[in-house]
Parts: sequence; C-alpha cells; structure tokens
Amino acid sequence: MNFVFGIICIIIGILNLAKPEFAWYLKEGWKVDGNSEPSDTYLAFTRIGGGVAILIGIIVFFVGVN
Repeated sequence: MNFVFGIICIIIGILNLAKPEFAWYLKEGWKVDGNSEPSDTYLAFTRIGGGVAILIGIIVFFVGVN
C-alpha cells in the first residue's frame, strides 16, 4: 500500500514542478474573478514543494516495495 502512496506523491510532485499555475488554480484561482495570477513567490514555493513531494514519493515507494 505504501508504494501506491509513493506513486501518488511522485505524480503530484511532477505536476507541481511542471504546472504550478494549475495547482494555484485548484487551490485559489477558482475563488477569484478576472485575470488574477499567482505571484512569483507562490510559484517558486509550489515548485519547491513539488520537488520535496517527489523525494518523499521515491523514498516511500522503495520502502513500500521491500
């Protein structure tokens, strides 16, 4: 079961690294009207979080396989 959680973390991490704007839209973007955009700081921290999620996912995946 842990390896499934690891794969989910990896997928979310890749999504956050590749498209942090999509993560912003899912969390905050749908609440605002108009052409609001996330700040550069938000995008940077989302990418950092994506990298951390990938690392955690890899660790959990390999621990769950054994």
